Amino acid sequence: MAKDLLLEIGLEEMPAHIVSPSRLQLENKIVKFLEENNLSYETVQSFSTPRRLAVRVTQLPEQQEDTQEEVKGPAKKIAQDAEGNWSKAAEGFVRGQGLTTDAITFKALNGVEYVYVTKHNQGQKTSDVLAGLKDVITSLTFPVTMHWADYDFEYIRPIHWIVALLDDEVIPFSVLDVTTGNSSRGHRFLGDDVTFNHSNEYEEKMKEQFVIVDPNERKTMIIDQANQLADKNNWKLDLDEKLLEEVNNLVEYPTAFVGGFDEKYLSVPDEVLVTSMKEHQRYFDVRNDQGLLLPHFISVRNGDSVHIENVIKGNEKVLIARLEDAEFFYSEDKKLSIEECVNRLKNVTFHEKIGTIYEKMQRVGIIGQIIGKEVGLSETELADLKRASEIYKFDLVTNMVGEFPELQGIMGEKYALLQGEKTEVAQAIREHYLPTSSEGALPESSIGAVLALADKLDSVFAFFAVGMIPSGSNDPYALRRQTYGVIRIVEAKGWQFPLVQLQMDIDAAVNADSQKYGIQLTSGQEEVIEFVKARLRQLLMAKDVRHDVIDAVISSEQKDLAKLFSSATILKKHLLDEDFKPSMEALTRVINLAKKGRELLNQESKIDATLFENDAEKALHQAVNNIEEQFAESTMSENYQALIELRPLIEQYFEETMVMVDNEQVKMNRLKELNRIAKMSLSLASLDLLIVK
Repeated sequence: MAKDLLLEIGLEEMPAHIVSPSRLQLENKIVKFLEENNLSYETVQSFSTPRRLAVRVTQLPEQQEDTQEEVKGPAKKIAQDAEGNWSKAAEGFVRGQGLTTDAITFKALNGVEYVYVTKHNQGQKTSDVLAGLKDVITSLTFPVTMHWADYDFEYIRPIHWIVALLDDEVIPFSVLDVTTGNSSRGHRFLGDDVTFNHSNEYEEKMKEQFVIVDPNERKTMIIDQANQLADKNNWKLDLDEKLLEEVNNLVEYPTAFVGGFDEKYLSVPDEVLVTSMKEHQRYFDVRNDQGLLLPHFISVRNGDSVHIENVIKGNEKVLIARLEDAEFFYSEDKKLSIEECVNRLKNVTFHEKIGTIYEKMQRVGIIGQIIGKEVGLSETELADLKRASEIYKFDLVTNMVGEFPELQGIMGEKYALLQGEKTEVAQAIREHYLPTSSEGALPESSIGAVLALADKLDSVFAFFAVGMIPSGSNDPYALRRQTYGVIRIVEAKGWQFPLVQLQMDIDAAVNADSQKYGIQLTSGQEEVIEFVKARLRQLLMAKDVRHDVIDAVISSEQKDLAKLFSSATILKKHLLDEDFKPSMEALTRVINLAKKGRELLNQESKIDATLFENDAEKALHQAVNNIEEQFAESTMSENYQALIELRPLIEQYFEETMVMVDNEQVKMNRLKELNRIAKMSLSLASLDLLIVK
């Protein structure tokens, strides 16, 4: 008869961001545990609140299925003597398996005969197997942990109770001093302890004690209640998914309510008000039909609606205190000039080994101009970029950003506009932080994109120069994320971005006046290129590009990031073409031969057409000339197609021509020809690394 399992771990309140990942981790570990122990099941459902993690598994068998396994023992020559008598090694082996020598058979493995026995394992009772759930509970991992009482054991929060039921039977085990049972605890303020007579009573009995254990049901309640309040007041409500998830993991029994604040605070920028409500108080902002922020909010209580008016007053009081601070900071900041703030940055350290934020801005200014000219910004855009780079960090010393660090850049744009800066300059100040996460929004303006590139590259170059290179999971200054942002921006803009040359230009410019720029960019810079390539690999993997294609592209002689993206896209697109395999084989043959002669070749000398001995040489030479003339100006796609079209000429060339001949002059002439093709091929990708079976 099939049975259902209920496991609940009762804890002190967990941080909201830990709840969902821990629920899924517990579910996955239990599924793995069941599979490893040969226990079949029908469904697995996980539950969570701030105070509990739980899983219910349905249709478990009463005991494990019987299994049999073939066990390999010693070699036959060790197991038997010359007369066929069993050795002590053979007898010890079968005894260890609970069998006799009668069970032995022989099987050959790699030409050697070995002893084998078939071992039959009788399935254990499911309830006995499930006692091993103790190890599942203690194996959960968390980003932060604590220990309590006199125990060395660490967990996200102290464990107070454990429910472990197989239908109506308690599965006995203990974790520290907590022994399993059939009793749980209700809502901290509204509920009582609850006892389950059967595992299938879990959700209903917990609901009676004001605990909604299903996170999806709780979330639906929050959404429905919030939308009802918005509809009742004719408000527009956009429920931020991240905030919704956080609120959902802060409550066990949600009740939404409306609060408000004085309209006078609407004179403060929306971003400040929303940040105060969202980041600090976990409130949802509301707007009118025109999208204008209203002096109201929707929040969620962990409890019912009894005395909700007191809850509303308390929340309003806390928010108003925050808004008073924000209004004061905003008023004080408007008295500051941008130049005054920039001067203050001379005394603000970016990093003790690198210098001040002011010095960083000086470096970013010159890096921005180098990049801006490379990507083709107009004179007007370069002038706007110069102004933006001179002031773009000024808001870091404002009162508002000091109180709300989340608003850096955002307040910079607001204050810059208030002080008469051009819209393009102000926008770049906000956009230079983008993307703020690996897949976050990118800068929209060209000036903002270049400033973001310059700021991020400066950080990477500077930290590498002082030997602070990320290793393993250690990356305290988010250099991986910043470099990934550089790659995403370049790809999105489609700009030519010859990183090696840009790096050389930047090094030279910064090192020309290290006193002004605060640092010498002379050490560790070669490692930067490899670091960037690793992030490029990450981007291409996210785009589902095949591993061998990624290896070929990253190992190419192409130094322009944008062209590397293009190469990967082109190769991915053409992998299944009918002519792809033979073309890659032909070009790979050329590359491999060219490698042999590359060190011997005089790159300055030209190919001597008088040394050609057949029409195939002449035809290939002319075709390569035609491609080379257009190669630098053509798109990567056009160059790929041109190389593909060389295949029949290459095949004919090798059919009629021996490259490595005794005549040294002829051999060198032919290697030079092949090297021309190899150079063009390797600027696309290291095609010899492609798997074309």
